[in-house]
Amino acid sequence: MDFSQNNLFGYIEDLQELTIIERPVRRSLKTPEEIERLTVDEELNDIERAVYLLSSGQDIQGTSVVANLPVLMRQNPAETLRRVLPKIREVLHVAGVEMQLTAAVSFLTILQEESVSIHTYSHSFLHIILQNLEHRDAGVSNAWLETLLAVIEVLPKETIRHEILNPLVSKAQLSQTLQSRLVSCKILGKLANKFEAHIIKREILPLVKSLCQDVEYEVRSCMCRQLEHIAQGIGTELTKNVVLPELVELARDEGSSVRLAAFETLVNLLEMFDADDRSQTVLPLVKSFCEKSFKVDESILVSLSFHLGKLCNGLYGIFTPEQHLRFLEFYKKLCTLGLQQENGHNDNQIQLQTLEQEKKYISVRKNCAYNFPAMIVFVDPKNFHLELYSTFFCLCHDPEVPVRYTMAIGLYEVAKLLDSDVYVIHKELVTLLQDDSLEVLDALLSHLPEILEFMTTGGENSGSESKFLTIPDLIPALTTAEQRAATSLKWRTHEKLLQKYACLPHIISSDQIYYRFLHRMLTIIMTNNVLPVQKAAARTLCVYLRYNRKQEQRHEVIQKLIEQLGQGKSYWNRLRFLDTCEFIMELFSKSFFCKYFFLPVLELTHDPVANVRMKLCYLLPKVKSTLKVPTDKHLLQQLELCIRKLLCQEKDKDVLTIVKRTVLELDRMEISVDAFQKRFYENDLLDQEKEREEQLLLEMEQLEKEKQQNEGRSTSISDKIFEKKRRDSKTSTLSKSISLSVSGSSSSASTSKEGKKSKLVRSQSFSTQALHPKYGNIDKCSNKSSATGYTSSIPGVGKASMLPFSDDSFRTRSSNTSGNVVFSSSATVATSSRSTTNSIDQKNNGTKDSQSRKMSLKNRKSNS
Repeated sequence: MDFSQNNLFGYIEDLQELTIIERPVRRSLKTPEEIERLTVDEELNDIERAVYLLSSGQDIQGTSVVANLPVLMRQNPAETLRRVLPKIREVLHVAGVEMQLTAAVSFLTILQEESVSIHTYSHSFLHIILQNLEHRDAGVSNAWLETLLAVIEVLPKETIRHEILNPLVSKAQLSQTLQSRLVSCKILGKLANKFEAHIIKREILPLVKSLCQDVEYEVRSCMCRQLEHIAQGIGTELTKNVVLPELVELARDEGSSVRLAAFETLVNLLEMFDADDRSQTVLPLVKSFCEKSFKVDESILVSLSFHLGKLCNGLYGIFTPEQHLRFLEFYKKLCTLGLQQENGHNDNQIQLQTLEQEKKYISVRKNCAYNFPAMIVFVDPKNFHLELYSTFFCLCHDPEVPVRYTMAIGLYEVAKLLDSDVYVIHKELVTLLQDDSLEVLDALLSHLPEILEFMTTGGENSGSESKFLTIPDLIPALTTAEQRAATSLKWRTHEKLLQKYACLPHIISSDQIYYRFLHRMLTIIMTNNVLPVQKAAARTLCVYLRYNRKQEQRHEVIQKLIEQLGQGKSYWNRLRFLDTCEFIMELFSKSFFCKYFFLPVLELTHDPVANVRMKLCYLLPKVKSTLKVPTDKHLLQQLELCIRKLLCQEKDKDVLTIVKRTVLELDRMEISVDAFQKRFYENDLLDQEKEREEQLLLEMEQLEKEKQQNEGRSTSISDKIFEKKRRDSKTSTLSKSISLSVSGSSSSASTSKEGKKSKLVRSQSFSTQALHPKYGNIDKCSNKSSATGYTSSIPGVGKASMLPFSDDSFRTRSSNTSGNVVFSSSATVATSSRSTTNSIDQKNNGTKDSQSRKMSLKNRKSNS
């Protein structure tokens, strides 16, 4: 673009010309005459102003009066009926579409609000409704028709007969307009439930038959859709004799919309037909529809796929095995309609599909997904894996989002039907959780807690083994779903997901939640920018903390909440700490809150940000309600001291106002005592139940620790016995070799050999006693064993060589316990030195050890 000076001045001149042209237009919007005509005297009351505007005002003013008619009826019904309503009646003859639609809505509102009696309403409003019912505009006519149908519900029979039914006989004649006959069809369907069967047979059914044979297909289609309501009014016998023949004839109509209406009405009336009618009349028609849907009449394909589940179950009792299989195969064919197959063409051999056909096929597969639970009932849940699993897999992996969305919505129903076999669909649950579309994930979240509960406790056949197999795949899918929702712009889906994840303590273990989800919730609270998401994460974190089974982990989380939120640098984090405390007061017992969070909350009275202090003041009544006297008397004193400081030192006007209001509320509160009181009985009982559950978690944790210790002890004892047997076998082998080497020696040598054997037996029996805890302390045994004079010469070996745990015992215990086992370097050194000592003992068992024992024997003899 050229921005030279000449061109620039040319642009400015053009803009000035446009401004000059536009100014007269703006000035001519409202002329003085128009302003004068739109001006209304302020001294007029509402009724007079309404009459004036309807008489001499513009259309927009008249429409405003009509829209305000329900208000006028509430304020002054008598004057409104006497002066305003006649004017409206006159204006509606020449009114435009907007005023007509507004009048229809206002008349319906007056009926619903019951501003006047039914008698007065029928006398004043019914004639206006009937006059405008045949308006040339179809939208206006339908609006007045909806109002009339609502009025018919409450009108007495005599009024309906004289004011509506009798004129309807002439309105339904072939000589009347198309719009008049269409309105007559809908009114007849509504009147069928207002009269007895004999009146319907005598006065209404002749009109119905006449309209079913109308020359216009729109009338035949409209009347066909009303046959369902008429059948409910006339009963089973007349339906079989009158309605069914008409439906059969309409099902063969030349108009596709008429055939479609007949098919849908036939499906909805299945329950009213007996077995003979179903097998002889309905089933042949349905088979004809199915056969023609692909080849001749694709217009019925979408409707057929939508009603197929209801149709199959409605005709289930009359199907032969061959027909049952045929309808099942037809359903499977619809589920893959429009998808490319391995051979490169579609099921119906259409190579080039128009956009309209693709949309139709997507609708068909979506309807098949909607009907999938009904088809499970049709084939029996026991045969699901054999008959329908492949179809289920295809629908869950369909390339179109609406199909997968519908499957996600119906997955809960599928899980309920499968019951103990629910583990079969675990992979598809993981697939839908990891779906690319957040709409699919959002649909799945609605019943996610129930689905996960079915997955983990689906019945007797899905035992602990299947539960163990499902969890490893499930947890990564859940974390991936949360991360995808967090990175999207759909924060409502993220909030919903976090709320639903509160069910996980009932699904997976406490450790899995702690390491995979709990810290993630804390991160969301501190980093996410959407307040509802932060609150949802805070509540879910509190639920995780509530059901955590390890006290050490609970203390760590509590410490992080206090340090990173309550004492955080950002005031936003401190506000979220107060939100978290609210959830803790809701989910935990009063004693738990007072023990861990009461004083950290009170510390925020000195917060430098006024919004934090303000939020704290709103929270103080709930904080005080957690106290019990006399147990928490010292905390009550701290609370009162903080309130006094706020009253004396607070400088912010808004905070001070809330502090004063809070003080008055706190003064009116009554503190509960340790003993039960009638007025607080329900709350105290609930709090006692929470406290009991918290104590139960501590006891369970203690029992688990004791169980692990007992398992470790039993493992160590078995390892010690094994080690003893191994040493005994080596010692006996060594003693045999020594006896062979000294055969033929002197008698003194044999005497020393016998003494050595006796001492060896004594030492072995002593070591056997030391291995069992009931015979004494291990430390004492190690001290006594150091008297042998060898192991004590190596630093750190004397006691380590007598440790009751071998290397194998360490491995066994670490594999049997859930916690992480950490070994120090000294223990490693002791173990290695112990193995070295054992090897040296084996080599020198016949030399140094025997010499030391001889020396000790001589000393004992000299002492004796």
